[in-house]
Amino acid sequence: MSRILIAEDEPRLSSFLEKGLRAAGYNTTVCDDGVRCVTLARDADFDLLILDIGLPGQDGFAVLRALRSRGERLPVLILTARDDISDTVTGLDSGADDYVTKPFVFEELLARVRARLRVPDTGESGLELAAGGVRLDVRTRRAEVGDDEVELTAKEFTLLETFLRHPGQVLSREQLLSHVWGYDFDPGSNIVDVYVGYLRRKLGSERFETVRGMGYRLKT
Repeated sequence: MSRILIAEDEPRLSSFLEKGLRAAGYNTTVCDDGVRCVTLARDADFDLLILDIGLPGQDGFAVLRALRSRGERLPVLILTARDDISDTVTGLDSGADDYVTKPFVFEELLARVRARLRVPDTGESGLELAAGGVRLDVRTRRAEVGDDEVELTAKEFTLLETFLRHPGQVLSREQLLSHVWGYDFDPGSNIVDVYVGYLRRKLGSERFETVRGMGYRLKT
């Protein structure tokens, strides 16, 4: 199982990233300081670093330069609110492998994580999901009910993937909203209810249970 180091000093965002990546099958470690990040990257065996630029102690650019100067080949994905082209160029020139700006959608971030980790097409655990009579191939993005393939939009696919990674578990609207649409999406939106309705129509209403006052559950 791949190990990801998350260097982010905003607690809400680091918690969101940690929960989402763990749900996707990754081991995660969080640090909120640039100096500690450099130490952890040196002393522990990580497969990817998600790096915020605005870290205390030592900013992300300095962390990146420190890692590359000592020969670290650890893939680095910069995650930052800075969207100026000069910051992007500085990050990539300093040795970053990818660059994602805030606000972001978790689906996109997860796709970039998978690309950087270069997950092989071997059918390993976590890439093929099944529960409640529904099968999902994360690699080919195919969904099947029985012998029938069901066409899903990108958001429907990500929502279904979230349910399939937590079969039988009640997921709150807030959890689903942050995982599929992003941690800073309007919490008052009814978009989760709308898309659960879409899945019910395409996959069968009996598969998705509404738990009053709590959220939704994929029946197993």
